[in-house]
Amino acid sequence: MNVLVIGGAGYIGSHCVRQLQAAGHRPVVLDNLVYGHRQAVASDVAFYEGNLGDIPTVEKILRDEQIELVMHFAAFAYVGESVQEPLKYYENNLAAPIRLLQAMRNAGVTKFVFSSTCATFGIPEKMPITEDLPQRPINPYGQTKLDFENTLKACAHAYGLSFAAFRYFNAAGAAEDGAIGEDHDPESHLIPLAVFAAQGKRDKLTVFGTDYPTPDGTCLRDYIHVDDLSRAHIAVFDKLSEPGTGLFYNLGTGKPTSVLEIINAVEKVTGLKVPYVTGDRRAGDPPALYADSSKAKNELGWEPKFMDIEGIIATAWKWHQSHPDGYDA
Repeated sequence: MNVLVIGGAGYIGSHCVRQLQAAGHRPVVLDNLVYGHRQAVASDVAFYEGNLGDIPTVEKILRDEQIELVMHFAAFAYVGESVQEPLKYYENNLAAPIRLLQAMRNAGVTKFVFSSTCATFGIPEKMPITEDLPQRPINPYGQTKLDFENTLKACAHAYGLSFAAFRYFNAAGAAEDGAIGEDHDPESHLIPLAVFAAQGKRDKLTVFGTDYPTPDGTCLRDYIHVDDLSRAHIAVFDKLSEPGTGLFYNLGTGKPTSVLEIINAVEKVTGLKVPYVTGDRRAGDPPALYADSSKAKNELGWEPKFMDIEGIIATAWKWHQSHPDGYDA
């Protein structure tokens, strides 16, 4: 298929572009490079620099490239920033993607795959998280994702849009060959921050809260390899043939890992010490978040390749070693 990947120069989007190529599809990338990196997209992939909310530009790309399906990875995803700058998040995560859907409708493109988040659930009632739990976001980031999920439902009903929304947990790791990886500014994810501390790029890591009701007192999270995420997005293509289809899947390994376990695993993989200090809990941090991904496994035939946290960290470490300054190396 000809697939337009919105945000295809970003962390998850760029890995999905490579997985699309490996699966025999033809990806086309649209990215405004606010957070993405042009170097993350291979030279043989058609690349457009622009905004997903620019209806004339997107419509022209859809027609010129004969796009059959759109994948959207271009949301802003800093939870704290979403609290401080909600309008920025409502514009980029909701208003602009609504214009993207209008461009798709104008061009007659009816298949859509959405990168959603477990943040739509807020603080869940139980663990592991299943798709049918109540969605009660506790920040504008999660709310904008949920609002767009509801927009997709309405478009499926009214226009026959077929879509899948993947609510995933903590994306981690890098391409196995080390060619592309995680390069955020600012970086907020635990694994690269722990690697930076081990490399001496930052003085120390802060562990926020050591008194949670978990085995070692630190938060438990579900880390899923970025390529496993990407493969699930592609596995759903065959399910979108029927007009008006709306599918929702949680993606994770279902194996929670604590903050201290991440630190220990980074030390084991790198052979370096991770200096850290303990701090107070952060507001809104649930003790545990991990997925029940049985629906994706049963319906899509999807299985995570990387079930061991050390294996995930090893791919990240390969990237950070070969790109010590990220894509600017």
